[in-house]
Amino acid sequence: MRIGLHIPNFTWPGGPAALQERLAAVAHTADDAGFSFITVMDHFFQIGAYGPPEMEMLEGYSALSYLAGATKRARLGTMVTGVTYRHPGVLIKTATTLDVLSGGRAFLGVGAAWFEREHQGLGVAFPPLKERFERLEETLQIAQQMFAGNAEPYEGRHYQLAEPLLKPAPLSQPRIPILVGGSGEQKTLRLVAKYADGCNTFGNPDTQRQKLAILKRHCEEVGRPYAAILRTTNSRIHVTTNGADGSLTPAQALEQVRALGEAGVQLANLSMPNVSTLEPLEIFGRDIIPALADLGDPAPAIWWG
Repeated sequence: MRIGLHIPNFTWPGGPAALQERLAAVAHTADDAGFSFITVMDHFFQIGAYGPPEMEMLEGYSALSYLAGATKRARLGTMVTGVTYRHPGVLIKTATTLDVLSGGRAFLGVGAAWFEREHQGLGVAFPPLKERFERLEETLQIAQQMFAGNAEPYEGRHYQLAEPLLKPAPLSQPRIPILVGGSGEQKTLRLVAKYADGCNTFGNPDTQRQKLAILKRHCEEVGRPYAAILRTTNSRIHVTTNGADGSLTPAQALEQVRALGEAGVQLANLSMPNVSTLEPLEIFGRDIIPALADLGDPAPAIWWG
């Protein structure tokens, strides 16, 4: 089982003036500690789970480009890009640029989008849910085509690309992995089975078992190996050395993450409210990541060879 670091909150001590140095330290420490993912949200306003919209929020791909220079090992991506935010051709070009400049460590995380307030606030169109899923499927088709080096025209209902040229090509081989975020049982997980190399679902271990069983059934229906998909989840965890102020001890944190692995999750992508202190990253590198190395199935080769 692997561990990822999710960074959804940039309201840290010292304010924006200190953010450059703190973010680099967080990424560098996580990379050295053995975290397999480092991800950010692709939101423009802070979301309600973490605070009010006025809190600091960095644009996702700009932040990841900065993190590419502060890391050497972890895969980098958004968790996840709303399909409405960027034209798919531009999104794929952006992800490929990140892949090239990180030495082949990017992944493309996409989803159907949901946060209407930031769409309205910044003047981004927010079509009905049915259309957003149609756009998501076309984006996945375009990504597969462009990552394969096929510059033939793409003609979809919502997107038309006359020449989807992608140069330089990704360094990731055979292509940049594609991850679809969301737990919808009928639409989202079926799109995962049909197009993606990874999923990101939410919930406790029992919920994960249920969602992954549904994903496995979708894989069987479309003729796709279930083992070809990296199974990830996002969760929050607060761990300190002594378990003070309601936090978990290292042993308690290990037990909590292990339960997700036993439910079938291959990578737990964790946000940590005290991450800017670096303490939880050091705890994970010392006490938790090594203890989980032999748990569960190996990740599909497209992710780490």
